[in-house]
Amino acid sequence: MYVLIVGGGKVGNFLAKTLSKESFDVAIVEKEDSFAQRIAEELDHVLVIAGDGCDPAKLEDAGIARAQVVVAVTGDDEDNLIICQLAKDTFGVPRVIARVNNPRNETTFQKLGLDTVSSTTIITKLIEEEATIGDIFTLLALKRGKLSIVEAILNTKSPAVDKTIKELKLPVQSILATIIRDNQIIFPKGETKLLAGDSVIALSSFDQESALREALQGKE
Repeated sequence: MYVLIVGGGKVGNFLAKTLSKESFDVAIVEKEDSFAQRIAEELDHVLVIAGDGCDPAKLEDAGIARAQVVVAVTGDDEDNLIICQLAKDTFGVPRVIARVNNPRNETTFQKLGLDTVSSTTIITKLIEEEATIGDIFTLLALKRGKLSIVEAILNTKSPAVDKTIKELKLPVQSILATIIRDNQIIFPKGETKLLAGDSVIALSSFDQESALREALQGKE
């Protein structure tokens, strides 16, 4: 399967590295020349194109015509929207996935028929296999009703730092699903200790989302 990633920041880099290890054919389009050069040096088996992913010519250079999946993970929601619309409407890519940086924009993306995610782990699973796609879409559907998918990055002041999972005082209707630490995915157990810099993916009931974020990150 050929996967085209637009955006070579931490999310795009991690996705490319993870998917290439799983024998996917991967390409990245990155706007910043210095970032593109670094990615090309780090990832030998990934095609890297330096240029603006909103430019159809650059997408063509990256082989979008043969891509089964396009993932737009830049830090700009407007760019991600343009990229996904080009991929879907102009190039007819079968599956298009957009990173949403501002949750307020998620409804707009969904109204346009775009799959939206905010977690590197979920994006990877969407691409990997049809069975997982079904499971994740179930979660996304539930999110619109009673379930929220929460991503929290822990800093040194977070109340959860240096505590094990079993020591955390989490809302009753919540669970920690995944920890991303130094580009490694950790499935937490009771004795797993949380560290500053961890990106934590958790699920909670809709009305407990604020309480879960407070337990992980503290009061805003």
